[in-house]
Amino acid sequence: MRISFLHTLEGNRKIFDDAAKDLDLPGNALRHEVRADLRLAVQQTGTVSMEVARQIEHCLMELSADADAIVVTCATLSAVAAGITGLPIPIVRVDAALAAAATRIGGHLVVLCALDSSVAPTRQLFEQYANENVASLKVVNVAGIWDLFSNGDLDACLTEVARAADKAYDTGATVVAVAHPWMAAAAPMVRAGHVVLDGPHSALRAVANQQVAG
Repeated sequence: MRISFLHTLEGNRKIFDDAAKDLDLPGNALRHEVRADLRLAVQQTGTVSMEVARQIEHCLMELSADADAIVVTCATLSAVAAGITGLPIPIVRVDAALAAAATRIGGHLVVLCALDSSVAPTRQLFEQYANENVASLKVVNVAGIWDLFSNGDLDACLTEVARAADKAYDTGATVVAVAHPWMAAAAPMVRAGHVVLDGPHSALRAVANQQVAG
């Protein structure tokens, strides 16, 4: 199984390599492409221009060579990737794979985000995958963690993510999911018995099981 990744954060490369090791996927089968410029182009204008959409499509076409699947790790690019047709291999959206995994379990779902602007699109995506097994869905912005992350204080950031996950479980959550791939590193800091779903493992399981989400 050869997997290509389209990232917009350099740090996601290691996060997905680590997740692949956890799932016994061979590291030499992974190919990473980091395109922070694509995310910045969308953020600067607040929309996806035709030119940026063409660049994303071109990038995905290049990544499809010698690969069995492409994993798009950035939510900003995922929505664009979902609308691209004609690629010879499947595209796995990390955000969609996470939503599918969480809603399959069902119960009371809590999703943790790092930005207010992520709350609405995350809720909308999870609602698309919701089924009769889902009793409730709550999307929470964990205040202050984006500033910690942006300032490079990753340990404090992940501590706050883990604390928010524990709080969600203490108040009745069945499943806690973290919306951003870099938040996956908080999972070992969550109290024993409290499992956190993350996008990297969910997406790679989808690829390995050939259950393409999105």
